[in-house]
Amino acid sequence: MEYVKKKTVGEETPSDNVLSVDKSLKRGLKFKRFFTKEGVHPFDEIQWEKRDAVITNEKGEVVFEQKGVEVPAFWSMLATNIVVSKYFHGQVGTPEREYSVKQLIERVARTITNWGVKDGYFADDESTDIFYNELVYLLVNQYASFNSPVWFNVGVEEKPQASACFINSVQDTMESILELAKTEGMLFKYGSGTGTNFSTLRSSKEKLSGGGIASGPVSFMRGFDAFAGVIKSGGKTRRAAKMVILNVDHPDIIDFIKSKAEEEKKAHILIKAGYDPGFNVPGGAYDSVQFQNANHSVRVTDDFMRAVLEDKQWHTRYVTTGEICDTYRARDIMRMIAEAAWICGDPGMQFDTTINNWHTCPNTGRINASNPCSEFMFLDDSACNLASLNLMKFRKEDGSFDIVAFRQAVDILITAQEIIVDNASYPTKAIEKNSRDYRPLGLGYANLGALLMSLGLPYDSDEARAYAGAITAIMTGEAYRQSALIAKEMGPFKGFELNREPMLGVIRKHMSYVDKIDKNLIPDELFDSAKKVWKEAYELGQKYGYRNAQVTVLAPTGTIGFMMDCDTTGIEPDIALVKYKKLVGGGFLKIVNNTVPLALKKLGYNEKQIKDIVDYIDKNDTIEGAPHLKEEHLPVFDCAFKPAKGKRFIHYMGHVKMMAAVQPFISGAISKTVNMPNDVSVDDVIQLFIDAWKMGLKAIAIYRDGSKGTQPLSTSLEDKKEEKKIEYRPIRRRLPDERNSITHKFSVAGHEGYITVGMYPDGTPGEIFITMSKEGSTLSGLMDAFATAISLALQYGVPLKVLVDKFSHMRFEPSGYTNNPDIPIAKSIIDYIFRWLGKKFLKPEEQPSNLDYTDILNGTYLVERGVAPRSEALEKYEKQVFESQSDAPPCPSCGTIMQRSGSCYVCPNCGSTSGCS
Repeated sequence: MEYVKKKTVGEETPSDNVLSVDKSLKRGLKFKRFFTKEGVHPFDEIQWEKRDAVITNEKGEVVFEQKGVEVPAFWSMLATNIVVSKYFHGQVGTPEREYSVKQLIERVARTITNWGVKDGYFADDESTDIFYNELVYLLVNQYASFNSPVWFNVGVEEKPQASACFINSVQDTMESILELAKTEGMLFKYGSGTGTNFSTLRSSKEKLSGGGIASGPVSFMRGFDAFAGVIKSGGKTRRAAKMVILNVDHPDIIDFIKSKAEEEKKAHILIKAGYDPGFNVPGGAYDSVQFQNANHSVRVTDDFMRAVLEDKQWHTRYVTTGEICDTYRARDIMRMIAEAAWICGDPGMQFDTTINNWHTCPNTGRINASNPCSEFMFLDDSACNLASLNLMKFRKEDGSFDIVAFRQAVDILITAQEIIVDNASYPTKAIEKNSRDYRPLGLGYANLGALLMSLGLPYDSDEARAYAGAITAIMTGEAYRQSALIAKEMGPFKGFELNREPMLGVIRKHMSYVDKIDKNLIPDELFDSAKKVWKEAYELGQKYGYRNAQVTVLAPTGTIGFMMDCDTTGIEPDIALVKYKKLVGGGFLKIVNNTVPLALKKLGYNEKQIKDIVDYIDKNDTIEGAPHLKEEHLPVFDCAFKPAKGKRFIHYMGHVKMMAAVQPFISGAISKTVNMPNDVSVDDVIQLFIDAWKMGLKAIAIYRDGSKGTQPLSTSLEDKKEEKKIEYRPIRRRLPDERNSITHKFSVAGHEGYITVGMYPDGTPGEIFITMSKEGSTLSGLMDAFATAISLALQYGVPLKVLVDKFSHMRFEPSGYTNNPDIPIAKSIIDYIFRWLGKKFLKPEEQPSNLDYTDILNGTYLVERGVAPRSEALEKYEKQVFESQSDAPPCPSCGTIMQRSGSCYVCPNCGSTSGCS
């Protein structure tokens, strides 16, 4: 069987490419076989098939195609398309192009194994073979995956860039500022992300040594932001991934807090003036304002948070002298942060005291910054390579968690990531030195939400939080245990002795938090294993030190989550009970998540009941009201977003509490944006920030649904009068001879017209007239006839909502820009008319979305039980899922609206990310 396609004539098998361990070396790691069988290659244990990998854009045009690729038969079409398009090496259509997943995994696993042999990681050839086979098994069977740079570059370049996450420093000199711009540019070019704390730069209120006033960090951020917008990430069209941070005591903190929200207000004005409201649109509203290429975060200390609670004053201090610059009320600063986040989602908050209290290397330096998604927090000028485990793969058929398999997988992945450190390239000498001296790693997991649901545990429950805490504790404890065993053979990281006592103190702190898990809420073996693994990790660390200063983070797992066919990413819950499966040969199929029947079985329902409930979900897009379902089981099926036909969803504090449950067992932090409903107040945001700090989180970011493109912050809400619901029989209800009416002028792609709506005494519409500018034209005549038909429908009792849902998003010419900022783009005149009617006369929750899902899904639409050609708008449910993340930009690779993944975005069509992984 062929595994590797050589770049020259001939073929080679895995055994042809194996280095042998020098028998004279006595050191090295020993591995025992767990997943694999001696003498049997993992590739030979699974079924393979040939497929065509095809990705199309929103217009149905093919943007990528490779025919006849070889993939595991159990991989989904989505995983196939993303892996083939993103990770296969070589130009499509050339002999050098990879054509099989076997080649991809062999390239990465064999290269890492050979590096390990070269550097003396393995005790003998048997351990080498076991490590290689176990790693291949985990990768091909979707138990785990490395971050994207590993798949891109390992086995391709001699010294590959293998890290996704970087932290860069900047000093208060022009040379350092310009050097940072160069470093960021090169990182963006190769698809990675970076974060920097700019508090080292003197403020705009301080003098320069040569006279004059400094520009200040916010001004330089404008330049960095523009530069990031020019150098597209990964050499592609997506925007760069970067984080900018400013300390709360910096003199320019107020300008920083308001910077992004003020630009958001400018974008609203531009949209009203007719500029394109889309993201990444050249010359559009958001292309014309600043700070669109970075996440913003304010660094706050415990002293500041206590000042907020106690309503005390807060001083900002000059960078150059440390003297007091300005004095504010701490609560006023907190309110400014919350107001800005309420408007546009930025800034987030990073809790500096908490971060540095968990720092393993404080004697070297403090932690000042993070990567763009906020999960990697370490020394300035450092990097981290990531990998993630698929938790659902460790769920046994009886619902128990396979702890032994999980620990074995952690050992293999941590060893592989550790081997990569010395064999990777880094963008600066400082980053290279710190990465090799401190060797931080970022192992994490995905599919937590799916696992919890499959076990019958509500995501927002004490049981789920205890379960998640225990699993996370086992993962990080085992990772440090393996790191200590590697240190035994290879020596601890160079900075360990300098930081021995504080690092062992952090390990003890991790260990102490295991006792805070309520062991009565989880299986005994989970709690006992968590206790045992941390005890071993600490004792081995005392004896041998640790090879790695950090070992775990919780990253977004965007693209690699698709590679592993995960239902949920990172720490996130399920988005919805229904998902859409891409089919071989094109099209999509609507299916109920596989976790639902698993959960129902775990809760004790029989096969007939499970089938009835699943059929109900399939038909209604909600489990609420399903037959047989007990009321107390409803919370198990709560998801991140409110379903179109239901009321239940996870409260935003449920997300925060889950983060708090696992944070004590993570070396780094957690990438997650907490979605809040549109109707939350600024005070709600303030309270969430305070609660997050009290719960021990290292960072928090929020997004208020629908805030992008909304009006600027208002302090009062208009009173809403409930509309009276009246049912009509199918008899005509004529309007009175004298009736109120409203006339609206519109323009679609330059075609002007007028809509006149005659109303009943209760204010509901009863007739419409449509007048086009070109009287006597065919278009004008059709509009007259169509308006008469709609008027009759309204008078015979057809609800306006039915008509709006039916005719919104119909696509035909003329289409294009309008003069209405609430409906900036119309797909046809009919589309415009009915969306305007909906916004004018329907309740907010009944109004049509500006988003047409047919623009998203590759020229097809879904029906209840199969696939049909694209011809009409998709059902309201799918629109709502995407509308609830209205800040999500379209994918620059294929045009699909992206989804939130942690603090970043991922494309559900082609797998592109806006983050650093």
